Amino acid sequence: MPLSRYENTALTVDRLVPALAAVMLFVSIALVAALGPWWLFLTGFVALNLAFYAYAGWCPASLIMEKLGLGRYAVCRR
Repeated sequence: MPLSRYENTALTVDRLVPALAAVMLFVSIALVAALGPWWLFLTGFVALNLAFYAYAGWCPASLIMEKLGLGRYAVCRR
């Protein structure tokens, strides 16, 4: 059984934005634990951008990824 349901496993903006958000959330949790609660602003900023991406379909990170040449919308197999 394959790990991915996508035929094309190329990295796309739609797959990298949530992955980047997850990494940033783990980093912010580590910073809160190590340095103090002010790093919760980073957590809030990441959550706000992820919510905006879900609502509008773009965020600053997705615009940068598109400028770097990454495509959008991985196609699912049916």
